[in-house]
Amino acid sequence: MTEQVLEKKSHKRILQGKVTSNKAEKTIIVAVERQVMHPLYKKYFKSTKKFMAHDPEQFCNVGDEVRIKECRPLSARKRWILDTVVARAK
Repeated sequence: MTEQVLEKKSHKRILQGKVTSNKAEKTIIVAVERQVMHPLYKKYFKSTKKFMAHDPEQFCNVGDEVRIKECRPLSARKRWILDTVVARAK
């Protein structure tokens, strides 16, 4: 009889962006850039939004490309946690 490990699929959002600041203790600020279409002129333009994310080991540096995952509120403005580091800054 084989045991199957049931993995529950998470419905939490995952975003990818660039670290713009790591000055706060155990916190990074990630700028996520996306393309938005203008409703009238139908032209695409870039829109950037910043998210505060929890970095418990203080692993990230400015310029790193990271993936962040949605989580419970950790502070007044921090609702994301570091998932993985995609690429290191050069």
